[in-house]
Amino acid sequence: MTPSLPGCAFLASVLWTGAVFAADPCADYVPQPKPQNASRDIVGQDIDTILERGFIRFAVYEDFAPYSWQEGGEARGVDVELARIVAEDLGVAPRFDFVAAGETIETDLRSYIWQRPVVDGTVSNVMMHVPFDPTFACRVEQVTFTGLYMQDRIAIAYDEGYYDGSKPVPAYFRFDTVGVENDSLSDFYLSSFAGGQVSAGVRRYPSVADAMSDLAAGNINAVMGQRVQLEHGLTKGLAVHEPPLPGLAKSSWNVGIAVHFAYKPLGYAVDDAIRKAIDDGRLAKIFADYGLTWQEASW
Repeated sequence: MTPSLPGCAFLASVLWTGAVFAADPCADYVPQPKPQNASRDIVGQDIDTILERGFIRFAVYEDFAPYSWQEGGEARGVDVELARIVAEDLGVAPRFDFVAAGETIETDLRSYIWQRPVVDGTVSNVMMHVPFDPTFACRVEQVTFTGLYMQDRIAIAYDEGYYDGSKPVPAYFRFDTVGVENDSLSDFYLSSFAGGQVSAGVRRYPSVADAMSDLAAGNINAVMGQRVQLEHGLTKGLAVHEPPLPGLAKSSWNVGIAVHFAYKPLGYAVDDAIRKAIDDGRLAKIFADYGLTWQEASW
């Protein structure tokens, strides 16, 4: 099954296993073979060609609310709105390539940024919503990672009436039921928490949205997942909080964009546009308009 959460395997391996990185994240770097036989689709994708032709193409994940989805033929979501800001800053029109999440971030980057999909499709100029890790960035030479625009965090949504003033922590799920997205970081974490003591209470869903719908219907007591996705599914009587998560190496990570390594000027231009949107409050307003909390990327 294709995971609906982009980079499930990446997030689990980097954040959940507790890897410790050297002060220099590239200290253990081993050069990769240079990419060969890349598609001719990348030819002419530099920023000058983009400006001349008048449009820029963004790869955004399909069915990934509240970040990117289609509704009545209209592209919607936080990542879509930010992409429009970038395009406006460059003076070109935005075009959106809605793409499926692969098993790994490496697969997505190869398919949508520096080579092309194996079966059908073409590369995009910019890929939105790419989880950033310094060591991972050292390993993937074909891509430039830049434009960090938010921080994602693991949180718990819960039924306020059921918990009557208290807020659930992972230990509660020895007795209570909690929904997670299948094969997500939250799924891996709760399945192993306290030697598996809470695993019986875990209920797995195709997406966070499905889990939140079941929480609103009263079929489960809580949902664990990315905070922004939880907030998107909140209804009356539900709340969200960020409890301590013992045993989880990192419960938050930065998110940015990716461009082909050969087009650094494009990366600089996109990064500048995103920085302006952060500094003047436009990005925070996008999140607020969707009823979400924006957290700035941090180190």
